[in-house]
Amino acid sequence: MADIALLKDRYQIEETLGKGGMAIVYRARDLTLERTIAIKVLRQDYSADQSFREHFRQEAKAAANLSHPNIVTVHDFGFDAERLFIIMEYVPGEDLKQMLEENGQFGVEETISLMSQACAGVGYAHRAGLVHCDIKPQNLLITPEKRLKVLDFGIARALASIHPEEKAEVVWGSPHYFSPEQAAGKAPSPASDVYSLGVIMYEMLTGQLPFTAPSSTELARMHREEPPPSPRQINPEIPVDLEQVLFKVLSKEPAARYRTADQFGRVLTTLLQSRPSSVEAPAITSASAQVDSSSTQPYETPAVSTIASALSQKEDPLEIDWITILLALLALVAVGGLIPLFIWVYFSYYPPIP
Repeated sequence: MADIALLKDRYQIEETLGKGGMAIVYRARDLTLERTIAIKVLRQDYSADQSFREHFRQEAKAAANLSHPNIVTVHDFGFDAERLFIIMEYVPGEDLKQMLEENGQFGVEETISLMSQACAGVGYAHRAGLVHCDIKPQNLLITPEKRLKVLDFGIARALASIHPEEKAEVVWGSPHYFSPEQAAGKAPSPASDVYSLGVIMYEMLTGQLPFTAPSSTELARMHREEPPPSPRQINPEIPVDLEQVLFKVLSKEPAARYRTADQFGRVLTTLLQSRPSSVEAPAITSASAQVDSSSTQPYETPAVSTIASALSQKEDPLEIDWITILLALLALVAVGGLIPLFIWVYFSYYPPIP
Protein backbone atom coordinates (compact mmCIF):
# COMPACT_ATOMS: atom_id res chain seq x y z
CA MET A 1 0.00 0.00 0.00
CA ALA A 2 3.03 2.27 0.15
CA ASP A 3 2.46 3.36 -3.47
CA ILE A 4 -1.31 3.90 -3.08
CA ALA A 5 -2.52 7.20 -1.71
CA LEU A 6 -6.18 6.98 -2.69
CA LEU A 7 -8.80 4.23 -2.37
CA LYS A 8 -12.04 4.21 -4.35
CA ASP A 9 -11.22 7.74 -5.54
CA ARG A 10 -12.49 8.91 -2.18
CA TYR A 11 -10.30 7.90 0.77
CA GLN A 12 -6.92 9.65 0.86
CA ILE A 13 -4.36 7.87 3.05
CA GLU A 14 -2.38 10.20 5.32
CA GLU A 15 -0.32 8.08 7.72
CA THR A 16 0.12 4.60 9.20
CA LEU A 17 -1.44 4.12 12.62
CA GLY A 18 -0.48 0.50 13.26
CA LYS A 19 0.49 -2.82 11.75
CA GLY A 20 -0.43 -6.38 12.61
CA GLY A 21 -0.18 -9.85 11.18
CA MET A 22 -3.59 -9.49 9.57
CA ALA A 23 -3.82 -5.87 8.42
CA ILE A 24 -2.43 -2.34 8.38
CA VAL A 25 -4.41 0.56 9.83
CA TYR A 26 -4.13 4.04 8.33
CA ARG A 27 -5.45 7.42 9.21
CA ALA A 28 -7.11 8.85 6.12
CA ARG A 29 -9.35 11.59 4.82
CA ASP A 30 -12.82 11.03 3.41
CA LEU A 31 -12.78 13.53 0.55
CA THR A 32 -16.53 13.29 -0.02
CA LEU A 33 -17.66 13.96 3.56
CA GLU A 34 -14.52 15.91 4.48
CA ARG A 35 -13.78 14.06 7.70
CA THR A 36 -10.94 12.05 9.20
CA ILE A 37 -11.45 8.30 9.19
CA ALA A 38 -9.44 5.13 9.84
CA ILE A 39 -8.87 2.48 7.17
CA LYS A 40 -7.97 -1.11 7.93
CA VAL A 41 -6.44 -2.76 4.85
CA LEU A 42 -6.20 -6.53 5.02
CA ARG A 43 -3.27 -8.64 3.89
CA GLN A 44 -3.24 -9.47 0.19
CA ASP A 45 -3.42 -13.25 0.69
CA TYR A 46 -6.71 -12.76 2.57
CA SER A 47 -8.01 -10.32 -0.02
CA ALA A 48 -7.33 -12.68 -2.92
CA ASP A 49 -9.53 -15.45 -1.53
CA GLN A 50 -13.04 -15.22 -3.00
CA SER A 51 -14.68 -17.16 -0.16
CA PHE A 52 -13.10 -14.92 2.43
CA ARG A 53 -14.16 -11.80 0.53
CA GLU A 54 -17.78 -12.93 0.66
CA HIS A 55 -17.61 -13.76 4.36
CA PHE A 56 -15.86 -10.47 5.01
CA ARG A 57 -18.65 -8.61 3.20
CA GLN A 58 -21.32 -10.34 5.30
CA GLU A 59 -19.54 -9.71 8.60
CA ALA A 60 -18.75 -6.11 7.70
CA LYS A 61 -22.44 -5.50 6.97
CA ALA A 62 -23.38 -6.95 10.36
CA ALA A 63 -20.73 -4.83 12.11
CA ALA A 64 -21.90 -1.71 10.26
CA ASN A 65 -25.34 -2.16 11.83
CA LEU A 66 -23.87 -1.78 15.33
CA SER A 67 -24.41 1.74 16.61
CA HIS A 68 -23.21 2.27 20.17
CA PRO A 69 -21.00 4.87 21.90
CA ASN A 70 -18.62 2.10 23.04
CA ILE A 71 -18.20 0.47 19.62
CA VAL A 72 -16.06 1.84 16.79
CA THR A 73 -18.51 2.66 13.99
CA VAL A 74 -18.02 0.96 10.62
CA HIS A 75 -18.76 3.41 7.79
CA ASP A 76 -17.91 1.45 4.66
CA PHE A 77 -16.03 -1.52 3.25
CA GLY A 78 -14.83 -2.52 -0.19
CA PHE A 79 -12.15 -3.87 -2.50
CA ASP A 80 -9.59 -1.75 -4.33
CA ALA A 81 -5.96 -2.09 -5.43
CA GLU A 82 -6.35 -5.86 -4.90
CA ARG A 83 -6.95 -5.33 -1.20
CA LEU A 84 -9.99 -5.60 1.04
CA PHE A 85 -10.46 -2.61 3.28
CA ILE A 86 -12.88 -1.42 5.93
CA ILE A 87 -13.61 2.24 6.70
CA MET A 88 -14.05 3.01 10.39
CA GLU A 89 -14.60 5.91 12.73
CA TYR A 90 -11.29 7.53 13.63
CA VAL A 91 -10.71 7.32 17.38
CA PRO A 92 -7.90 9.49 18.77
CA GLY A 93 -5.95 8.04 21.68
CA GLU A 94 -4.27 4.74 22.40
CA ASP A 95 -5.27 1.12 22.52
CA LEU A 96 -5.36 -0.58 25.92
CA LYS A 97 -2.27 -2.68 25.13
CA GLN A 98 -0.18 0.46 24.70
CA MET A 99 -1.51 1.86 27.96
CA LEU A 100 -0.74 -1.39 29.82
CA GLU A 101 2.83 -1.29 28.53
CA GLU A 102 3.16 2.31 29.69
CA ASN A 103 1.35 2.08 33.05
CA GLY A 104 1.95 -1.50 34.18
CA GLN A 105 -1.41 -1.66 35.93
CA PHE A 106 -4.50 0.47 36.56
CA GLY A 107 -6.26 1.56 39.71
CA VAL A 108 -9.40 -0.26 40.83
CA GLU A 109 -11.85 2.56 40.00
CA GLU A 110 -10.36 3.26 36.58
CA THR A 111 -10.30 -0.45 35.75
CA ILE A 112 -13.94 -0.95 36.69
CA SER A 113 -14.99 2.17 34.80
CA LEU A 114 -13.19 1.20 31.59
CA MET A 115 -14.29 -2.44 31.75
CA SER A 116 -17.89 -1.38 32.36
CA GLN A 117 -17.71 0.55 29.11
CA ALA A 118 -16.24 -2.46 27.32
CA CYS A 119 -19.08 -4.61 28.67
CA ALA A 120 -21.62 -2.03 27.47
CA GLY A 121 -20.31 -2.18 23.91
CA VAL A 122 -19.82 -5.95 23.77
CA GLY A 123 -23.15 -6.52 25.51
CA TYR A 124 -24.92 -4.43 22.87
CA ALA A 125 -23.37 -6.64 20.18
CA HIS A 126 -24.47 -9.77 22.08
CA ARG A 127 -28.05 -8.49 22.06
CA ALA A 128 -27.71 -8.04 18.31
CA GLY A 129 -26.61 -11.66 17.97
CA LEU A 130 -22.89 -10.99 17.36
CA VAL A 131 -19.97 -12.56 19.22
CA HIS A 132 -16.64 -10.75 18.93
CA CYS A 133 -14.45 -13.91 19.19
CA ASP A 134 -11.17 -11.97 19.55
CA ILE A 135 -11.40 -9.51 22.44
CA LYS A 136 -7.93 -8.35 23.48
CA PRO A 137 -6.37 -5.07 24.67
CA GLN A 138 -5.34 -4.20 21.10
CA ASN A 139 -9.03 -4.12 20.17
CA LEU A 140 -10.00 -1.69 22.95
CA LEU A 141 -9.34 1.95 22.07
CA ILE A 142 -9.32 4.64 24.77
CA THR A 143 -9.71 8.32 24.00
CA PRO A 144 -8.06 11.14 25.98
CA GLU A 145 -11.46 11.64 27.67
CA LYS A 146 -11.34 8.00 28.89
CA ARG A 147 -14.04 6.83 26.52
CA LEU A 148 -13.49 3.17 25.59
CA LYS A 149 -14.46 1.81 22.18
CA VAL A 150 -14.35 -1.79 20.96
CA LEU A 151 -13.31 -2.50 17.38
CA ASP A 152 -12.93 -5.39 14.92
CA PHE A 153 -16.35 -7.01 15.29
CA GLY A 154 -16.82 -9.67 12.62
CA ILE A 155 -13.26 -9.97 11.33
CA ALA A 156 -12.45 -13.07 13.40
CA ARG A 157 -15.58 -14.79 12.11
CA ALA A 158 -14.73 -13.90 8.53
CA LEU A 159 -11.30 -15.48 8.98
CA ALA A 160 -13.03 -18.80 9.70
CA SER A 161 -13.45 -19.21 5.95
CA ILE A 162 -9.73 -19.14 5.18
CA HIS A 163 -6.52 -20.75 6.40
CA PRO A 164 -7.98 -23.40 8.77
CA GLU A 165 -4.49 -24.05 10.13
CA GLU A 166 -4.55 -20.56 11.69
CA LYS A 167 -7.77 -21.25 13.59
CA ALA A 168 -6.15 -21.68 17.01
CA GLU A 169 -4.32 -18.36 16.92
CA VAL A 170 -6.31 -16.09 14.65
CA VAL A 171 -9.86 -17.16 14.03
CA TRP A 172 -10.92 -18.11 17.51
CA GLY A 173 -8.96 -15.50 19.41
CA SER A 174 -5.54 -14.55 20.69
CA PRO A 175 -3.94 -17.27 22.86
CA HIS A 176 -3.42 -15.10 25.93
CA TYR A 177 -7.04 -13.96 25.98
CA PHE A 178 -9.16 -16.73 24.48
CA SER A 179 -11.54 -18.84 26.55
CA PRO A 180 -11.12 -22.52 27.49
CA GLU A 181 -13.69 -23.56 24.89
CA GLN A 182 -11.86 -21.57 22.22
CA ALA A 183 -8.60 -23.18 23.36
CA ALA A 184 -10.27 -26.55 22.79
CA GLY A 185 -11.20 -25.56 19.22
CA LYS A 186 -14.91 -25.06 19.92
CA ALA A 187 -17.02 -22.24 18.56
CA PRO A 188 -17.17 -19.19 20.84
CA SER A 189 -20.31 -17.86 22.52
CA PRO A 190 -21.13 -14.62 24.37
CA ALA A 191 -19.74 -16.29 27.52
CA SER A 192 -16.42 -16.66 25.64
CA ASP A 193 -16.26 -12.89 25.19
CA VAL A 194 -16.98 -12.52 28.92
CA TYR A 195 -13.96 -14.73 29.70
CA SER A 196 -11.72 -12.61 27.45
CA LEU A 197 -12.94 -9.46 29.19
CA GLY A 198 -12.09 -11.11 32.50
CA VAL A 199 -8.53 -11.85 31.37
CA ILE A 200 -8.11 -8.22 30.33
CA MET A 201 -9.49 -7.00 33.66
CA TYR A 202 -7.12 -9.32 35.54
CA GLU A 203 -4.20 -7.86 33.56
CA MET A 204 -5.30 -4.29 34.23
CA LEU A 205 -5.56 -4.85 37.99
CA THR A 206 -2.35 -6.85 38.45
CA GLY A 207 -0.10 -5.77 35.60
CA GLN A 208 0.28 -9.37 34.47
CA LEU A 209 -1.68 -12.06 32.67
CA PRO A 210 -3.30 -14.94 34.58
CA PHE A 211 -1.60 -17.46 32.29
CA THR A 212 1.75 -17.32 30.49
CA ALA A 213 3.60 -20.13 28.74
CA PRO A 214 6.42 -20.53 26.20
CA SER A 215 4.11 -22.13 23.61
CA SER A 216 0.53 -21.61 22.48
CA THR A 217 -0.17 -25.31 23.11
CA GLU A 218 0.79 -25.04 26.78
CA LEU A 219 -1.06 -21.76 27.07
CA ALA A 220 -4.21 -23.40 25.70
CA ARG A 221 -3.86 -26.22 28.23
CA MET A 222 -3.57 -23.73 31.09
CA HIS A 223 -6.74 -21.93 29.98
CA ARG A 224 -8.55 -25.27 29.93
CA GLU A 225 -7.19 -26.77 33.15
CA GLU A 226 -5.29 -24.40 35.46
CA PRO A 227 -7.02 -22.11 37.97
CA PRO A 228 -5.89 -18.47 37.76
CA PRO A 229 -3.62 -17.22 40.55
CA SER A 230 -5.31 -15.06 43.18
CA PRO A 231 -5.17 -11.45 41.93
CA ARG A 232 -5.26 -10.16 45.52
CA GLN A 233 -1.94 -11.89 46.22
CA ILE A 234 -0.47 -9.77 43.43
CA ASN A 235 -2.36 -6.56 44.22
CA PRO A 236 -3.82 -6.40 47.77
CA GLU A 237 -5.75 -3.24 46.80
CA ILE A 238 -8.24 -5.37 44.87
CA PRO A 239 -11.48 -5.72 46.89
CA VAL A 240 -12.53 -9.22 47.91
CA ASP A 241 -15.83 -8.89 46.05
CA LEU A 242 -14.06 -7.86 42.85
CA GLU A 243 -11.78 -10.88 43.14
CA GLN A 244 -14.86 -13.10 43.44
CA VAL A 245 -16.27 -11.56 40.27
CA LEU A 246 -12.96 -12.19 38.47
CA PHE A 247 -12.93 -15.84 39.51
CA LYS A 248 -16.49 -16.19 38.24
CA VAL A 249 -15.79 -14.75 34.80
CA LEU A 250 -12.63 -16.87 34.53
CA SER A 251 -14.51 -20.11 35.21
CA LYS A 252 -13.60 -22.99 32.91
CA GLU A 253 -17.24 -23.80 32.15
CA PRO A 254 -19.17 -21.18 30.15
CA ALA A 255 -22.33 -21.86 32.18
CA ALA A 256 -20.52 -20.82 35.38
CA ARG A 257 -19.76 -17.33 34.02
CA TYR A 258 -22.11 -14.47 33.26
CA ARG A 259 -23.90 -15.45 30.07
CA THR A 260 -23.45 -12.06 28.39
CA ALA A 261 -21.30 -8.97 28.77
CA ASP A 262 -24.43 -7.08 29.89
CA GLN A 263 -24.67 -9.19 33.05
CA PHE A 264 -20.97 -8.73 33.76
CA GLY A 265 -21.29 -4.98 33.18
CA ARG A 266 -24.23 -4.58 35.56
CA VAL A 267 -22.25 -6.18 38.37
CA LEU A 268 -19.27 -3.89 37.68
CA THR A 269 -21.56 -0.84 37.54
CA THR A 270 -23.06 -1.68 40.94
CA LEU A 271 -19.61 -2.18 42.42
CA LEU A 272 -18.36 1.11 41.00
CA GLN A 273 -21.35 3.00 42.41
CA SER A 274 -20.85 1.48 45.85
CA ARG A 275 -17.19 2.44 46.12
CA PRO A 276 -16.19 5.77 47.75
CA SER A 277 -14.30 7.17 44.77
CA SER A 278 -11.83 10.02 45.06
CA VAL A 279 -12.14 10.85 41.35
CA GLU A 280 -15.14 11.29 39.11
CA ALA A 281 -15.56 8.22 36.92
CA PRO A 282 -16.51 8.63 33.25
CA ALA A 283 -20.17 8.09 32.46
CA ILE A 284 -21.04 4.57 31.37
CA THR A 285 -23.02 4.77 28.14
CA SER A 286 -25.24 1.76 28.36
CA ALA A 287 -29.02 1.73 28.52
CA SER A 288 -28.96 -1.17 30.96
CA ALA A 289 -26.39 0.57 33.13
CA GLN A 290 -28.49 3.73 33.24
CA VAL A 291 -31.53 1.75 34.34
CA ASP A 292 -29.52 0.03 37.05
CA SER A 293 -27.98 3.29 38.27
CA SER A 294 -31.40 4.79 38.82
CA SER A 295 -32.74 1.81 40.72
CA THR A 296 -29.73 0.74 42.79
CA GLN A 297 -29.03 2.55 46.06
CA PRO A 298 -25.43 2.71 47.31
CA TYR A 299 -24.60 0.80 50.46
CA GLU A 300 -21.56 0.52 52.66
CA THR A 301 -20.61 -3.12 52.16
CA PRO A 302 -21.15 -4.22 48.55
CA ALA A 303 -21.94 -7.91 48.26
CA VAL A 304 -21.14 -8.18 44.58
CA SER A 305 -21.16 -11.97 44.53
CA THR A 306 -24.70 -11.92 45.94
CA ILE A 307 -25.76 -9.33 43.38
CA ALA A 308 -24.18 -11.34 40.59
CA SER A 309 -26.00 -14.48 41.69
CA ALA A 310 -29.28 -12.62 41.86
CA LEU A 311 -28.80 -11.21 38.37
CA SER A 312 -28.05 -14.64 36.97
CA GLN A 313 -31.09 -16.14 38.67
CA LYS A 314 -33.33 -13.31 37.57
CA GLU A 315 -32.42 -13.57 33.90
CA ASP A 316 -32.04 -17.33 33.55
CA PRO A 317 -34.76 -18.37 31.09
CA LEU A 318 -34.30 -22.02 32.03
CA GLU A 319 -35.06 -21.50 35.74
CA ILE A 320 -38.02 -23.64 36.91
CA ASP A 321 -40.85 -21.66 38.50
CA TRP A 322 -42.21 -24.23 40.96
CA ILE A 323 -44.97 -21.94 42.26
CA THR A 324 -46.42 -21.55 38.78
CA ILE A 325 -46.25 -25.30 38.19
CA LEU A 326 -48.02 -26.00 41.53
CA LEU A 327 -50.79 -23.53 40.74
CA ALA A 328 -51.23 -25.10 37.31
CA LEU A 329 -51.57 -28.56 38.87
CA LEU A 330 -54.14 -27.28 41.38
CA ALA A 331 -56.13 -25.71 38.56
CA LEU A 332 -56.00 -28.99 36.63
CA VAL A 333 -57.29 -30.93 39.65
CA ALA A 334 -60.04 -28.37 40.20
CA VAL A 335 -61.17 -28.54 36.57
CA GLY A 336 -60.98 -32.33 36.61
CA GLY A 337 -63.17 -32.43 39.71
CA LEU A 338 -65.93 -30.51 37.91
CA ILE A 339 -66.29 -33.11 35.17
CA PRO A 340 -68.34 -35.59 37.31
CA LEU A 341 -70.60 -32.70 38.41
CA PHE A 342 -71.25 -31.74 34.79
CA ILE A 343 -72.10 -35.34 33.95
CA TRP A 344 -74.54 -35.60 36.93
CA VAL A 345 -76.30 -32.35 35.98
CA TYR A 346 -76.59 -33.44 32.35
CA PHE A 347 -78.18 -36.80 33.17
CA SER A 348 -80.46 -35.14 35.77
CA TYR A 349 -82.08 -33.10 32.99
CA TYR A 350 -81.67 -35.67 30.23
CA PRO A 351 -82.00 -39.11 31.82
CA PRO A 352 -81.08 -41.99 29.55
CA ILE A 353 -83.97 -43.71 27.77
CA PRO A 354 -84.45 -47.27 29.11
